[in-house]
Amino acid sequence: MIDVLILMGGLLLLVFSGDWLVRGGASLAKRFKVSPLVIGVTIISLGTSAPELVVSLQAAVTGHPAISIGNVLGSNIANIALVLGVTALIIVIPVRRKTILFDWSVMMFAALLFFIFASDFTLSLWEGIILIVFLVAYVLYSLISSRQAMKSAVPEIPPFSLGLSIGIVVISILGLVLGSHFLVEGASNIAYELGVSERVISISIIAFGTSVPELATSVMAARRKELDISVGNLIGSNIFNIFGILGITAIVTDIPVSKESLNIDWFWMVGIFLLLFVFMQPIKNSRIRWWHGLIFLLIYIAYYYMIYFM
Repeated sequence: MIDVLILMGGLLLLVFSGDWLVRGGASLAKRFKVSPLVIGVTIISLGTSAPELVVSLQAAVTGHPAISIGNVLGSNIANIALVLGVTALIIVIPVRRKTILFDWSVMMFAALLFFIFASDFTLSLWEGIILIVFLVAYVLYSLISSRQAMKSAVPEIPPFSLGLSIGIVVISILGLVLGSHFLVEGASNIAYELGVSERVISISIIAFGTSVPELATSVMAARRKELDISVGNLIGSNIFNIFGILGITAIVTDIPVSKESLNIDWFWMVGIFLLLFVFMQPIKNSRIRWWHGLIFLLIYIAYYYMIYFM
């Protein structure tokens, strides 16, 4: 009973924090004269990925670095198949050309680079450093190119001051981390009582729990019509998960990669990335519609069924 209450409390905190993260992020976009999409793929995606980072580092320090792999791959699968699926059921999501041609390409590159680095079933220090370098380059390019593109746009008045906007974002991120901790703790305790293995817990329960911030933020962004934040947050979060979380964790300690993670989970993740690209066509008038969301959700259910029952 206590575990269930902890889990529900975490969910409520995540929803509340996600709502205010969207508000603060949209205000920062107007304050710094960058597009909401760029705020989504940088600040908000970094914030919603904070729980994955905390979980992965904690797992590495406590002698369970393999959980980092399951957490990242599972979260990336959940971000598209679950989070985008649910959001698309709520509202039709327009997708910008830049998202398809650049951000999706970076996400796919990150997945392929991970596969190359993990082909020896270990992520090492130098591979972690390279991943971090790519993350910094991606964030800097996104911010610089957006500011140049927004120079000719009509400036909008931010709803909050700069200090208040930053404060809202920081407090919201802390709320997401805390809520995610409660959710993962409650769900993991329940799973352990049911005798579920560590890999299955990391790829499913923990990955789902740390993806709930993305779900809360994307749903709230859709409700507030900040759809660039919704899509950008998910793709940016996936990029940060691979470049940032695995990069930082690999710097702390070498990360063992299981054959199941590389030969099963990675292929599911990439397959979902490729399906997203298909659904985002045509490039000039791209929309993620309700039936796209339904297909993603069915795939997510099938994936869960496979890891638990096959």
